[in-house]
Amino acid sequence: MAPILDDHTLEFVSRSPDQTQRLGARLGALLQGGDIVCLEGPLGSGKTCLAQGIGRGWGVGQTLTSPTFVLIREYARPQNREGNPGGLCLYHVDLYRTPSEAEVLSLGMDDLLGDRCAVFVIEWAERLQSLMPSDYIWIRLSYSDRADQTRRALHFAAQGERHTSLLRDFRHEAFGA
Repeated sequence: MAPILDDHTLEFVSRSPDQTQRLGARLGALLQGGDIVCLEGPLGSGKTCLAQGIGRGWGVGQTLTSPTFVLIREYARPQNREGNPGGLCLYHVDLYRTPSEAEVLSLGMDDLLGDRCAVFVIEWAERLQSLMPSDYIWIRLSYSDRADQTRRALHFAAQGERHTSLLRDFRHEAFGA
């Protein structure tokens, strides 16, 4: 599957977990405070793998681990790309164990989203969709080949001006297009 080249969407097939992490790292390197990356897909589709790459590219000094049981993990970036103190944090959120929007609200997600000093990577984001601000990037992961369990289809959809620009920059970094 070749990438779709329009302003708001991109499709790509990753052939391995390493490639998925490398794509995530390229995206993570572009993220700024206030950015929201939503991940959707069935169990085992690569959401955490992609999130780990995003964390590495963003500057987290350790491997992101799935926050399935704690729901939210916070990672600080010690310095920004120019070598200055970071001040930003990355929230890795996993909503797999949240059965209702009311429970998501009890986590305070509505207050956190859009924080200009934070980046959000949200697994199982469809459980939070009605609370999303108007600007985010949505990545749907799925198995692309039943015979080859390592291949994943990634469908990127940008909403809002900032995340459309982010997708355009990511496309250029990842594919040169």
